[in-house]
Amino acid sequence: MKSDLEIAHSIQLRPIHEIASGLGLAEEEFAPYGRHIAKIPLSVMDRLGPRSDGKLVLVTAMTPPPKGAGKTTTTIGLSQAFAHCGYRGIVAIREPSLGPCMGMKGGAAGGGYSQVLPMEDINLHFTGDLHAVTMAHNLCAAMVDNHLHHLASPEIHPRRVVWPRVLDMNDRSLRHVIVGLMEDGLNGVMREARFEITAASEVMAILCLSSSLDELKQRLGRVIVGYDSLRRPITASDVGVHGAMAALLKHALAPNLVQTTEATAAFVHGGPFANIAHGCSSLSATRMALKLADFVVTEAGFGADLGAEKFIHIKCRAGNLRPAAAVLVVPRSAFDCHGLANLRKHVDNLRAFGMPVVVSINKFADDDPESLKHIQNVCREHQIEAVISDFREAGGAGGIELAQAVAAAASGEARPPDYLYPLEMPIKDKVQTIAQRVYGAARVEWTAQAQREVRQIETLGYGNLPVCIAKTPMSLTDNPKIPGCPQGFTITVTNARVSAGAGFVVIYTGQIMTMPGLPKEPAACAIDIDSNGVITGLF
Repeated sequence: MKSDLEIAHSIQLRPIHEIASGLGLAEEEFAPYGRHIAKIPLSVMDRLGPRSDGKLVLVTAMTPPPKGAGKTTTTIGLSQAFAHCGYRGIVAIREPSLGPCMGMKGGAAGGGYSQVLPMEDINLHFTGDLHAVTMAHNLCAAMVDNHLHHLASPEIHPRRVVWPRVLDMNDRSLRHVIVGLMEDGLNGVMREARFEITAASEVMAILCLSSSLDELKQRLGRVIVGYDSLRRPITASDVGVHGAMAALLKHALAPNLVQTTEATAAFVHGGPFANIAHGCSSLSATRMALKLADFVVTEAGFGADLGAEKFIHIKCRAGNLRPAAAVLVVPRSAFDCHGLANLRKHVDNLRAFGMPVVVSINKFADDDPESLKHIQNVCREHQIEAVISDFREAGGAGGIELAQAVAAAASGEARPPDYLYPLEMPIKDKVQTIAQRVYGAARVEWTAQAQREVRQIETLGYGNLPVCIAKTPMSLTDNPKIPGCPQGFTITVTNARVSAGAGFVVIYTGQIMTMPGLPKEPAACAIDIDSNGVITGLF
């Protein structure tokens, strides 16, 4: 069996101008970034705006196994399958982070014959968007420390700085650091600080929710970097850095156009963490794709309890999106681990949002066909439409039946999703609603610190924002060791923080890591390059 990289190398890529022109874009409406990548300026929407939208399909998953469900491969493959059925399908996914790529998970550009290409470029530096986010974020951090050093106004209390630094790499040694050491204050104010991975940056979430440079700059200006001695918030605009941050993000704001292994169009743009952010590709890329396609296939990170819920309550709300259908990816490994009850819970949640659901039973090379057929029969016995798909080995042809089922499910008029809570609901009630209706929890407990933080957030006027609950993806509970679909459990909230620029309140449950560490045998150990510049070891 060929590796993903071997398959990627075997594909004859088309020049990016052919992909762009195939979408109806004029030469001046895209900026080539080499032969096979292009940036699409947001100004294109001035022409495309009056067009009607295509159908938006969300791909999500049941509670995944440790090595993932194959959700990205399914997302890419389904867009290819639509082309086999005579539709114009475009996939819209997140950009991979170097942290997981060099760590345990490997790349995030799909797999087998359902990949986005050029695979090496996309998985490594791509167009530099993540580096731009890193630099904009760290410029703000440097300006905050400079503000402290020069005792500038408004005052920031050195023990109430909340803006970390970021790095697009897994590095556990940077989770907690001391800055400003030595030299009698010449190196700045000594204080405790921390690093997070770039995907966890609020700047990344802002980039993915902004539809113009003006909106980007306004959102960046609202970012809270710290508090004064009276616990009043100090923002990036107070420090005077939001304009420079926006300047660094000018090109990153434009969506990236590439192609799949079958030369269908793909937007790969943005990469927010699926825990402390909304875990979806950019709103601008999704909107642009909807003007250019019959079907836009996008995904949300982790299982439906996390990514899909945030997709609905944060991204759809921010962009007035109307998903027409949802695909729930079910690999045999996840079904064996978590069972039918878990699958049904995710289906029920998606239906509660007002979306018809089709289950895609994702075939892996070592799967027994009879075991997959068994899952399909069990689903059908419970009135859940289920299709076996083989996107990795067969590309789009391996998902024609799924594409036909999704097209049928999405045939009605798309409407706004059914939100589970109104924005004016108190924060604690919003969390209670998600915990009970989406996770199946019996109750929510709040630590004293979390209660104080929520009171402060509401006092400061941020109570009407949606909530973004950070929870383990490995369980419906906040304990990753509890599989299946448990009942009567308690969700414990430990902290709360407002992402004022992104426009949501982050609720922390359990042990949530925003700077991952490398495993004992990092994927980076297998990656190499020869004298001809050929990269090996990516997967």
